[in-house]
Formats: sequence, C-alpha cells, structure tokens
Amino acid sequence: MSDTIPVAERDRLDIGRLERWMAANIAGFSGPLTLAKFKGGQSNPTYRVDTPGGAYVLRRQPFGPLLPSAHAVDREYRVIAALHPTGFPVARPYGLCTDPAVIGSLFYVMGLAEGRNLWDGSLPGCAPDERHGLYDAMIDTLARLHTVDPAAVGLGDYGRPGNYFERQVARWTKQYRASETETVPEVDRLIAWLPATVPPQDRVSIVHGDYRLDNLIFAADEPRVVAVLDWELSTLGDPLADFSYLLMNWVTEPEGRSGLAGLDLPALGIPTLEAAAERYCAATGRSALPDLNWYFSYNLFRLTGIVQGIKKRIVDGNASSAEAEATAARLPALAQAAWHFAERAGA
Repeated sequence: MSDTIPVAERDRLDIGRLERWMAANIAGFSGPLTLAKFKGGQSNPTYRVDTPGGAYVLRRQPFGPLLPSAHAVDREYRVIAALHPTGFPVARPYGLCTDPAVIGSLFYVMGLAEGRNLWDGSLPGCAPDERHGLYDAMIDTLARLHTVDPAAVGLGDYGRPGNYFERQVARWTKQYRASETETVPEVDRLIAWLPATVPPQDRVSIVHGDYRLDNLIFAADEPRVVAVLDWELSTLGDPLADFSYLLMNWVTEPEGRSGLAGLDLPALGIPTLEAAAERYCAATGRSALPDLNWYFSYNLFRLTGIVQGIKKRIVDGNASSAEAEATAARLPALAQAAWHFAERAGA
C-alpha cells in the first residue's frame, strides 16, 4: 500500500466533483488535488489524494457490478470512526460520501498514515531484536482490538448475534457460489464439512477480518503499529477468527509474503507459534487456545472465496489490481490446503 501508480483510464474519478465534495465536507481542505492509485489492494480501489496542504487517502467501491453485501466501504468508515477516538491505531477519518453521483460509488476519505508497510513475514533487513518487536506489536495490537468493548464505542450492533463461524461459513459459501467460475472438488467438500463441525463460541469482539502484516503501517523508527488498514471484512464475532488467521503465517510456506513455516525463527528473532499464542492469551485473559486445525481450514476456505471473487472480477473485466491474475492463480492451492487442515481436524 505504500507505492502508487498513475490512475488508469478505467479507474479515473471526476476530480472536479470530488474537489467540491471535499471542500464542503472536510474541514481544512483546500484544493487543487491530484490523484494517484495505490498498487496494493484488489478489492476496494484506493487512491492517494495530494493537496497543497497535505495528503489524504480515498477508498471507493469497485467499478462494475457488486456482489450483495460486498465492498461495504460505509462499514469500513464506521469502524475506523468509532475506534479513532479511543487511540486505537487507525487512520484519521475525514468523511463518508453515500451519494454515488459524486464519483460513481460510495467512498470515504481518511488521513494518510505515514510509516513502513511491510510484506515479507521474514522481515529481511531487520535485526533480530527489531523483528521480535514488530511481531510483538502486531500481536499486542490485535489483542488490544479484541479487548475493546463494542457497545462502549458505538458498535454494539455492528454484527449479528449467534455463532460467528456459522454465519461466516454460510456467507462465504454464498459468495463463492455467486462468483464460481469452475468446479473445485475440495471446495465442494469444505462447503459440506465446515457447517457441520462449527466450534462453539465463548467470546464476542470487534473482528478485523483480514489482520495481517501488510494491512499494518508501522512507525518508521520503532516497532509500533501506526495504523491498521482495510476494515472491509470487519464485524462483531469470534476473536479467534482474527487470531487464527494471523497464526496461519506460522504454518504457511515462505513465499515472499507472510509465510514463516520452516524458517529458523529463533535465529531471526521471530516468536514461535507457541510464544505468539502465549502472548496473545496473556493479553486477552485466555488460559489456552483450542485445536487450531478447524480454524486454519476455515480461514483458507474464506481466502478461497475471496480469491474466487477476484477471479470473477477478472472474467468480468473489473479487477482492481494488476496483481489480480497472479492472486487468482492461487485458488486451487488454497482449496487443497484448506482441505488438508480439514482432514487434520478429522474430516
């Protein structure tokens, strides 16, 4: 999310209308503005907005037809606006526009979080102590999110009641079927097995939904999270969804992204999975974690659904990122990995 590219013709916005909206709705705004598009992100197109007085970030819904309930940028804005006053690290919210006439869809504007955006979980170029500090900060920030009282910040109705995983399995099954482009046998098996084996839920918290290294901005000169980005999948639910998703880094092969499996973690200064779990449990008052194989299977199934949506947008000509095709090619391997963990969980 740190690098930008010129805005392609298909991603252009009406700058005149946007300037007028920002002048009317954002205190202190003064044009003229220029736009660039962030390279990262394959779901909601994200733009850097530069003005003589400073920089902003704009996130809008994708161009073209949308799946029901997907790309809810208004929900993203609501959660960062609720968390920002508490001091939790999110970008400053400036305004939400629900009038599609301005740029063609809902969008919101937030502050530009300055710092480091890291992608490789092995953190090349960092010293062992720094790596340890960055991982501790990542774990501690998630634990902090999970200890926020949703009702106290106005998010008591941010999610539906009932078992979170039950709802999510149903949701991602529906989303997958709505964007299905081919038959994947492992996905069909998961769609039958997951809802029949949903674990019980004993806690409810704000759930980010995509909490990972590259959705964080770290301070430039210390191991501190400055901002958590990309709240599109956030809701109220089981905090183990977020934490098990983060722990997947430790069981995923290194691929230049977040995977850590097989690396010499002590030599790198990166906590082991057990140490990460112990730190999170201590911060959230848990005595231990349940068996994680079901949770890993679910998280990979959900990723499969997300990637299937990207693949469908490629087919429809609406993919938002140049990296979309490479991501879509991962779908068979994701489905196979999801079924692998399902088998380890007893499928």
